[in-house]
Amino acid sequence: QVQLVESGGGLVQAGGSLRLSCAASGRTFSSYAMGWSREAPGKEREFVAAIGWRVDYTYYAESVKGRFTISRDNAKNTVYLQISPVRPEDAAVYSCAARLNIGRLRTAPGDYAYWGQGTQVTVSS
Repeated sequence: QVQLVESGGGLVQAGGSLRLSCAASGRTFSSYAMGWSREAPGKEREFVAAIGWRVDYTYYAESVKGRFTISRDNAKNTVYLQISPVRPEDAAVYSCAARLNIGRLRTAPGDYAYWGQGTQVTVSS
């Protein structure tokens, strides 16, 4: 079992930067692959980034490549999502997810067993 708590959301101006954090409970954080998804009103949930136990093993959705950076600090049991520059279409609830790191890096929400409550990102233009 792992519990996830996101933070770092809020109001940000388009063109600015934002870093979301997700703190995980438990002593085996490095055993989990981590991911971020987002959901905006009227849109389907989009899985935007994932990272394996190896920090150089990452995935990004095409829509966010070049602007989103996922990273993790296993000593702090935390995964991050850096967004720069922020665009109006990035406004959404961002949730982090975890799954045991078995096999290849998974990129679908259904592959992740544990989810946080989410943090709202609002973008002003």
